[in-house]
Amino acid sequence: MTAAAPLPFSSTAPHEPPAEAVAPLIRGVAVLEALTEAGGTLSASALERRTGLARSTVDRITATLARMGYVRPAGRDAVLTPRVMELGNAYLAALRLPALLDPYADALADELDESVSLAVADRDGIRFIHQATRRRAMSVSFRIGDLLPAERTAPGPLFAADWTETEWSAWRARRAADPTDAGFPAVPPRGPGVEDGFEARADRARRDGWALDDQLIEPGLVAVSVPVRDPATGRVACVASVVSHTSRHTAADLRATLLPRLRRAVTAMETELREAPPPRPGPPPSGLAGWTTASKHELGRDFVESLARGLTVLTAFGEGRSALTLTDVAKATGLARATARRALITYEHLGLVTAAGRTFALTPRVLSLGYPPLSRTTLARLATPRLRALTDRLHEPTALAVLVPGTDPPEIQYTAVATASRVLTVDITVGTRLPAARTALGRALLAPDEPRGYALADEELESGLRSIAVPVRDRTGRPVAALNVATHAARRTLEECVTELLPELRATATHIQTDLHTASRFTRVPPS
Repeated sequence: MTAAAPLPFSSTAPHEPPAEAVAPLIRGVAVLEALTEAGGTLSASALERRTGLARSTVDRITATLARMGYVRPAGRDAVLTPRVMELGNAYLAALRLPALLDPYADALADELDESVSLAVADRDGIRFIHQATRRRAMSVSFRIGDLLPAERTAPGPLFAADWTETEWSAWRARRAADPTDAGFPAVPPRGPGVEDGFEARADRARRDGWALDDQLIEPGLVAVSVPVRDPATGRVACVASVVSHTSRHTAADLRATLLPRLRRAVTAMETELREAPPPRPGPPPSGLAGWTTASKHELGRDFVESLARGLTVLTAFGEGRSALTLTDVAKATGLARATARRALITYEHLGLVTAAGRTFALTPRVLSLGYPPLSRTTLARLATPRLRALTDRLHEPTALAVLVPGTDPPEIQYTAVATASRVLTVDITVGTRLPAARTALGRALLAPDEPRGYALADEELESGLRSIAVPVRDRTGRPVAALNVATHAARRTLEECVTELLPELRATATHIQTDLHTASRFTRVPPS
């Protein structure tokens, strides 16, 4: 198991882009990062202000990203969609650490009833690649992809223990240039003196093999960290942390009571890295170059083909494809070598790709392209815009529901709804529970493998109410929810429900499933 090379420090990167860099790709990355920092939603005018781009440029970029499925228009806003997570998924799959180590982090979180995270080095910061959080009124709110300054964390000293003097100089320059940590939007502004002693903490971490965060990020937050080392190189591949707050554990208590159990978990993680078989590369994406050309022909100047082609380069990486040559990238994407080369040069300038000899690898900064605000999403949130679009097309109310665990007889609970603008319509709110056996939604969940693939309820819950439903399945094929369209018996016959509503219903369920499968590849997506 070989960990990805750490990203060079920001102060060593050239300020001006190289002559061969793709300017539209630089601008498109800036838009994605601005949307990410804003929580996933920004108006065109806000994007214009945040990026410094002309309004016409912002409009063309967001139109291109919408065509790619990475954003969707919502009135005057651009909103990140789950599909943009495929960029971060490419990095996480290539890294391979989440696939191998996440189960150990989750098991430790369950054992300790505390939050557990995995983080990698990203310049002079740390970036999370996994979060196993506890659902409490007061809990840790960090997300996969969030970037934190190394000196305000427990993992930071463990990474800094291996820094060169050049890297320490870059850290000092960053601290002087950004005294309040404005470049780290995931953390509160810096208080006075919190950076004091970081170099001593790194020396201590080098000696001890573990490190503490005693309320460096904000009052009440404490953490203990242990490095997970790559068995092939002995270098730190990632750092595992147990995170709590002072009402549950002091920093000293974390060391005394939880550090031994964290160390045992890290030993198991390192054994997994040592014994895991080599990855089997999955198929690379196909037909992307042809798709971008067709989109350009259809949309004209509103489609920025160089941006779309550049973004496809990131998806060439993945499990078993962590280090690719220029030829590999061109072959995987169908792009000309010259096009792929210019995209890689651009990404290297932006810090999204690192080069080692003739090969290229993704860096953790790829997670800054939309991942954090979507990594804590729910199935209901994923489904809501799809439900709204379906209702707008059919002029009928739609809903998503799940089975309520432990109910006898079984019940369903509505988790997302979209109402129709009709005088006579179904008015069921989120949270409503109904007997599963008397609803199409419930039957679709109780008998998801019924040969015809849908369930129909005809005036069983209420006179005049007809409903047709299909299951929504997770990455394993297990039904986790059901989607329905409801109508009045006077508006559609049972036959018309099947011929007119069912095709649209199935298409929407497929879209929701695709979103769910992308979002849940490296994160848990709860039903609501």
